[in-house]
Amino acid sequence: MPLQPAINGPGESRLQLILRIVVVVICRLVLSTARRFAYPFAPVLSRGLGVPLTSITSLIAVNWATSILGIFFGPLADRFGYRKMMVLGLVMLTVGMFAGGFFPLYGVIMITLFLAGLGKIVFDPAVQAYVSERVPYNRRATAIGFLEISWAGSTLLGIPLIALLIDNAGWRSPFFAMGAIGFAGIIALIVFFPPDEQSISRPRRSLSVKKVLPIMVQDKASLGALAYVFFFSAAIDNLFVVYGAWLEKAFNVSIVALGIATGVIGIAELVGEILVATVSDRFGLKRVVMIGVTICIVTYGLLPFAGQSLLPALAGLFIHFLIFEFTIISSLALCTELQPEMRATALSGFFAAAGLGRILGVLIGGPIWLAGGIVAIGLVSAGITALALISLCWGLDGWRKG
Repeated sequence: MPLQPAINGPGESRLQLILRIVVVVICRLVLSTARRFAYPFAPVLSRGLGVPLTSITSLIAVNWATSILGIFFGPLADRFGYRKMMVLGLVMLTVGMFAGGFFPLYGVIMITLFLAGLGKIVFDPAVQAYVSERVPYNRRATAIGFLEISWAGSTLLGIPLIALLIDNAGWRSPFFAMGAIGFAGIIALIVFFPPDEQSISRPRRSLSVKKVLPIMVQDKASLGALAYVFFFSAAIDNLFVVYGAWLEKAFNVSIVALGIATGVIGIAELVGEILVATVSDRFGLKRVVMIGVTICIVTYGLLPFAGQSLLPALAGLFIHFLIFEFTIISSLALCTELQPEMRATALSGFFAAAGLGRILGVLIGGPIWLAGGIVAIGLVSAGITALALISLCWGLDGWRKG
């Protein structure tokens, strides 16, 4: 069933909406690649900059820390318009990438990755609010699921292309490439998207960050969703930060095999996003999110038992990350309707809480792994996910789409 705008803006047709979604998917593919490429190419960046590998992991932490700052930009999107913030996000990416390409210094690369992360945090809530405003709730998961394909695409398409660029044109070449695509994205947004003054949006333009935060905290459904995504994200990164060490220790795998495992996770993410686009709307977002979180609790607990050999371990990771991606994207689509008059603000809060959860997961994953191995990781992640389910059930108790 094709996407249909909830309300037709001035001169806006279904074809124009689809074209604009394609444009932003490409833009998000570049933003997601910019956020993730430092993980596999940390040794390359380390050699190119002449710094220890630990210095590059610090850059990755700075990149993720930008998630917290997103809460300050969501109200600006609701107040001043979604297209303006989408353009701002790409400007941050473009400036940062060109700076990193032209000035290959550690301090500049830190600013580059900071701007890339911040650009994504500014861009994502604005585009998801823009699309959610134009797609009816009963087709919302289809639209959001299609948007989120860009996240898996960054692993399956973006990272391999960057590898080819580095191999053929040197470690600085991806910065120039992503900067150029970001600049093209800015032009495309200006050409294909109408000015915000012609938007169909009816945001609460008078709300500031200071006024918005109490509204989010005092709303039971929003508060429950924030607690849910915090715990849910902490649980996945508790596993994600050590899954490579688990495979390496248990099966003595090579770097190539670890790369294959990362590819397996990327495919799982893609399948999960496709399932969101094709299944979630049919069964209801609230129902599928509850079921997905429950299954994740089970798969965390069973994952250690899949480690008898490499193939079952990879299969267990595939199933778990598929369910996780399906659930988190479905819950993202659900959250687009919790605060319909300030969608970008609500989504920024969602991403900020997820970022905080990921930081917690990264911090606890190492010590838990050292203390009890994959069994402890699975049990702790299952327990944290149970807290996510409790938070979600409490927040959505009695909630109905208005």
